[in-house]
Amino acid sequence: MANVTRFNPFGELLGELNRGFWVRPFDFEEEAPLKMKVDVTEDDKAFTVRADVPGVNKDDIKVEVEGGSVSISAEVKKDKEDKKDEKVVRRERYYGMVSRSFTLPSDVDSTASKAEYKDGVLKLTLPKKANGSAKRISVA
Repeated sequence: MANVTRFNPFGELLGELNRGFWVRPFDFEEEAPLKMKVDVTEDDKAFTVRADVPGVNKDDIKVEVEGGSVSISAEVKKDKEDKKDEKVVRRERYYGMVSRSFTLPSDVDSTASKAEYKDGVLKLTLPKKANGSAKRISVA
């Protein structure tokens, strides 16, 4: 049997507009939130991770791999510019730390892992461990 609900054409719209409005009605953020977007793909031999980290020097990126856990952190540094008679109208470039951590479904061979950084994208090639295959446990 199907559930019957009353249709309210403005309920969804007003609910979306009011969400968070009464908590903080005006949000004038000085800096954009730091975000790192990650894509993880898998084939038979390895995982491939692509992370967007634009505006970062490759020396400021740290990658740690232990077992199936991967941690990526990067530091975006602010440029120091002192110009006289110049007023900042709007500043959207940001600085600070950004990091992501996630767990892969199987262990990774950290000694054979490779990392390359080009055009603001960090590409990690993480080969799977040969003995890291899943075990099936029989239920008695």
